[in-house]
Amino acid sequence: MSLRYAVLDVFTDTALTGNPLAVVLRADRLSDERMLAIAREFNLSETVFVMKADNPAHTAKVRIFTPGGEVPFAGHPTVGTAVLLAGERLGKVSEDQDAIIVLEENIGPVRCGVIVRPNGRGFAEFDAPMLSQPAGETASAERIAAALGLAKSEIGFENHRPSRYEAGLEFTFVPVNGLDAIAKAQIVPALWTDAFGAGRNGIAACVYVYCRDTVRHDCDFHARMFTPTGGIGEDPATGSAAAAFAGVVKVFDDPWDGTHIVHIEQGVEMGRPSCIKLEIDVAGGELHAKRIGGDAIIVAEGKLRL
Repeated sequence: MSLRYAVLDVFTDTALTGNPLAVVLRADRLSDERMLAIAREFNLSETVFVMKADNPAHTAKVRIFTPGGEVPFAGHPTVGTAVLLAGERLGKVSEDQDAIIVLEENIGPVRCGVIVRPNGRGFAEFDAPMLSQPAGETASAERIAAALGLAKSEIGFENHRPSRYEAGLEFTFVPVNGLDAIAKAQIVPALWTDAFGAGRNGIAACVYVYCRDTVRHDCDFHARMFTPTGGIGEDPATGSAAAAFAGVVKVFDDPWDGTHIVHIEQGVEMGRPSCIKLEIDVAGGELHAKRIGGDAIIVAEGKLRL
């Protein structure tokens, strides 16, 4: 069996930065075990397998695997796959072209607006399929700080305190008081599960550390995402975390009714800087809708020989 694949860098417009993604096309005949083995072969944070859609009105059905197992939804696979499939549909373009892609993910259909650009580049924005929901209490600031190699005094800024939210995937959100603290953050394996749990439903515990200080003048937050039991350690750009982060922004920053755009930089400490666009709609004082967007660029194409 021979299957085409592409590798994209996502949430960036510059090759070899952002979050790399593998996308395997026409993967309908692959078993679950084979998909996981291929994801481990690529050894990227996520690998997408594209299949024929169940609903003929949709573009494709996709399944998303980390090296540790399948996840129901993830942001950078959605953005990267939408850019790739829109490019496959339109072919080589000499100027920007618009397209709509609908991906059937395990969480449900995800609608993506895409701008296909020349030279394997593009931008995609998708309607997040779930609103952010509280996901329970966190451990104490002392335990959280210890598991991240930080002092308790470095946890929190302004009115922000640790919290848990989910929007398809669950995250513990840990505010820290600046770029120095976030640069020091690290995984302390012996204390990790005590502070953050072991995850649930077969998905590893994910921890999103953030601060208001930024490296880029056009970003609003600086972030890092750790998941040491998920097979990737640290992730350079996490769209699913940004989707859940909308709940954090709503609770602690209390934005007024209307549409608000938040740009989040991530991956700086890994040498793979990225930028994620989070757009949230607030109506009647409540979170009404949100969208995740970012750039992507194709950096490699080839064939799997299985």
